[in-house]
Amino acid sequence: MTQQIESIKKTIEPLRQEIINHKIYSAIKDIDDLKVFMQYHVYAVWDFMSLLKTLQNNLTCTTVPWFPKGSADTRHLINEIVVGEEADLDLDGNRKSHFELYLDAMKQCGADTSQIEKFITALQNTGDFNAAFQNAETPKEARDFVDFTFKIIGSNKDYLQSAIFTFGREDLIPGMFISIVNDMHKTFPDSISIFKYYLERHIEVDGDHHSHLALQMTSNLCGVDEQFWKEAEQATIESLKMRIDLWNGAYNQIINKPTTSAATSH
Repeated sequence: MTQQIESIKKTIEPLRQEIINHKIYSAIKDIDDLKVFMQYHVYAVWDFMSLLKTLQNNLTCTTVPWFPKGSADTRHLINEIVVGEEADLDLDGNRKSHFELYLDAMKQCGADTSQIEKFITALQNTGDFNAAFQNAETPKEARDFVDFTFKIIGSNKDYLQSAIFTFGREDLIPGMFISIVNDMHKTFPDSISIFKYYLERHIEVDGDHHSHLALQMTSNLCGVDEQFWKEAEQATIESLKMRIDLWNGAYNQIINKPTTSAATSH
């Protein structure tokens, strides 16, 4: 399956480079810019968890009575990723999902969490995505990003879910962005420490170990079915384009924000 994996990697490389070199990163000059970025990015952090749990539901038995389901190797792969993403350690050694850790980071630096919180509350209460988006006034680009993820979730094709999980998410945070955050941390350690830690955990856990597990999972699910591999490649291309659109939305908001900001730093 290495051949098919390498083929997808080669096809999507221009899109990956477009994301890694996106103008959003150089536009982030201060904490206020970072807040805008986080208010968009948090939707991707949240729907990543939904994609992860969909894979766990589809690839393992999460109902009772329990019966063996699928390949034990694949079960092991997804369960190991779930533990790392859903119950990691925060800076103080407390168990947190990466989404909860991200919310902590937003609150520490003064980013507005009310939008994502309104969205989640409305979705929990109604199950209606459109109503939740409207209630939270979710930016169009974030809405489109989540809609695409849930379209793949709704396809009930585990190999597509695995493909966008694997190729659409891993190692897309460039070194330049890490440098910007590290520089901000030197100046504002009490505002950026959790976000810096989140990025470091993301690189350490997701970028290395989890990406290897996810590649193996995608290989297991696509197997020798060429049609599965073709569909997986197409879904991956679409997911990367959605990420570019999400970054475009954040970029446009950053460069169009009032120059004389009345917002106070937290």
